Amino acid sequence: MPPTFVIVGASLAGGTAAATLRQEGFDGDIILIGEEAHLPYERPPLSKQYLRGEMSFAKALVRPSGFYEENRIDTRFGVAATRLDPADRKVDLATGESVHYDKLLIATGVRNRRPPIPGLHLQNVFDLRSVADADALRAEIRPGRKAVVIGMGFIGCEVAASLRQKGVDVVCIDPSPTPLFRVLGEQLGQVISTIQRDHGVETVFEDVVTRFEGDGRVERVITKRDRRIDCDFAVVGVGVEPVIEFVADSRVESSNGILVDEYCRTNVLDIYAAGDVANHYHPVVRKRLRVEHWQNAMQQGAAAARSMLGKAKPYDAVHWFWSDQYGINLQYAGFQQKWDQVVVRGNLDARNLIAFYLTHGRIDAVVALNRGKDVRRVMPLIKARATVDPRQLRDESVDLRSLIESRLSGAQI
Repeated sequence: MPPTFVIVGASLAGGTAAATLRQEGFDGDIILIGEEAHLPYERPPLSKQYLRGEMSFAKALVRPSGFYEENRIDTRFGVAATRLDPADRKVDLATGESVHYDKLLIATGVRNRRPPIPGLHLQNVFDLRSVADADALRAEIRPGRKAVVIGMGFIGCEVAASLRQKGVDVVCIDPSPTPLFRVLGEQLGQVISTIQRDHGVETVFEDVVTRFEGDGRVERVITKRDRRIDCDFAVVGVGVEPVIEFVADSRVESSNGILVDEYCRTNVLDIYAAGDVANHYHPVVRKRLRVEHWQNAMQQGAAAARSMLGKAKPYDAVHWFWSDQYGINLQYAGFQQKWDQVVVRGNLDARNLIAFYLTHGRIDAVVALNRGKDVRRVMPLIKARATVDPRQLRDESVDLRSLIESRLSGAQI
């Protein structure tokens, strides 16, 4: 009998893994299981082009609609996995069916956090994770309507930008001093705040929502500082949590996601994990990371598939992602969570810059506004864990490419 590889989770990581198995020559059975009824699709457009009606859903698909049938991939969409039994090598589904596997990939992703705020159940209080969420939110977008966006992480900032571009009046509320404070710090966060305000977004910082009010539908938002903000709808974007319930009774170890090594392997033989749900050991930074971005889901899904085929290589990609707001392109690469110095090359006011996040002189991450090429140039330096003189990073007269080439030749690893 040919082996059966089962993938639980049919978004970018799972869909990419299924495609990679075929591309790498696997001729056994592939079963791709997804809780959503849709074909695997990419989520970044949901807060941007798709939300604004500028892009069709078909453009967001990981592979064209006929790909799975043409490549003999058995798809089970619109059904949740409820239990994993490694002893019998089976996955139980909500339909009552059990699916046998020889090897299993967990790519269940994350879900949005739903904080216990009174009134969260009211109509027109949205979050944004799925295409169904985007469709429901898009139906409310009309010029002159009023929206409150709770949370100014990347999703909150992108949703606010899309709503303003469609003529919606927007108020954003966040408990931090600036947007994206934990990722960018205060200096760069202030730049994002200014961009939002320049486009008409009213921002409320260092405050939190304590309740939503309305007669069946949300009509206003109340904050801890007793602000009362009228609205036609609200969007809640306050973080995510990994979807791991179906492994609860198994021996698969989890902590802030499914624990895997640099080869995407769990502690249980023949079970792997990839994408947003995977808390993976990264050989470059030598610690665990759980990353919730497009590039990681795609590349790690492919890496996990190769590991399942016995073609394992350490997954050591430098994490990278982007955000578009009002035509301004933000790109990020690296691993930083804490830093001791931020060095800016370029002009903050002109929103044309690259910022280097340093720890003891080592570049742990970079963030660029409208300088995407520079981000790609610096990524090898981040991977090499090299130290660089901050004065040279700041000085625009020092050619960045030459600096990187010279440092890579003598990088401290």
